[in-house]
Amino acid sequence: MGKAKYVAYVSTYTTLNSKTGIRIFDVDMKGGKLTERGGVEITNSSYMTCSHNDKFLYSITDTGVVGFRILEDGELEQINTQSINGMRGCYLSTDYRDEFLFVAGYHDGKITVLRIHEDGRIGSITDEIFVRGIGEVADRSYFPHVNCVKMSRDNKYLFAADIGMDHINVYELDRNSGKLKEVDIIRCNLDAAPRHILFNRNGKQFYIVNEMSNMIDVYNYTPGGKYPDFEKIQEVSTLNDYHAGKCVSSALKFSTDGKYLVSSNAGDNSVIIYNINKEEGTLSKVLCLPISGSYPKDAALFPDNKHLVSLNNESNTMTFFSVDLEKGLLAMCAKEVKIDKPNCIVFYRLDKEEEQQE
Repeated sequence: MGKAKYVAYVSTYTTLNSKTGIRIFDVDMKGGKLTERGGVEITNSSYMTCSHNDKFLYSITDTGVVGFRILEDGELEQINTQSINGMRGCYLSTDYRDEFLFVAGYHDGKITVLRIHEDGRIGSITDEIFVRGIGEVADRSYFPHVNCVKMSRDNKYLFAADIGMDHINVYELDRNSGKLKEVDIIRCNLDAAPRHILFNRNGKQFYIVNEMSNMIDVYNYTPGGKYPDFEKIQEVSTLNDYHAGKCVSSALKFSTDGKYLVSSNAGDNSVIIYNINKEEGTLSKVLCLPISGSYPKDAALFPDNKHLVSLNNESNTMTFFSVDLEKGLLAMCAKEVKIDKPNCIVFYRLDKEEEQQE
């Protein structure tokens, strides 16, 4: 792992002075830092994701979604842009066969499904769903706001986190037509504001980070019968017992090896790391410590699990730390990097052939 070569892609909001919406960094695994080497022009990359075959990168942009081919050296070559026929999305993901791209719309409460071609090109829209409903409180939770869309590991169901309605809507995907059919609703606690969803690699559990309640809900996912069963098995806080008021939970990311789960908190401006129980999928806190920045919108362990980077959206910085997961410690290890409005980070391994031999 120490000799593996990585680049990191960081998505950012853009300004009149800076149109580079995705920045590309060389990863110094030993030193725990990133060095910028370039980027691509794209407006307001609020979120991005790699295809599961590791050949393509997809990003939100003002005009819809953009697909890039990942070149051998980690550079990005634009393939095409496709409209989502709505307001700018906030999250996107692919199914596990890389046949469909799903886009979440916070502003218009919309889920958009687009077909993906074998060459990575984004095709036409196959389905559009405007989530309906009225919430409990004006502003954030008065209307639907779809904040995340994620497929179950068995590639059958799309889970959509509605931060406005405090729901997770579950849809069955028709792989021939690309249409969605609602089959269930997971009701989160009132004003919890479910933000992001991740499925455990074993496919048996999924995790929901709730923005306003500062909790992570852990569910068992059990296929069977006509539709799967869901059972909540744990609620765990993203905060310490002592913390700043009005905290908002944000990130939700696995370590590269799938053994740890990382989240972050604005207001408290902290990062929290959990160990994932291999058998049960439950979480136990490893550490919760400050990140020396404001609004850590995303945070991630380096692939060696020895370092961590925090993307601080309001202070316009990335901060870097050495991590001791056994002792539960963070220590700043490199100078912060100035970057305008960072949103999310993806580590990408370049030497794939060596990875397969390990």
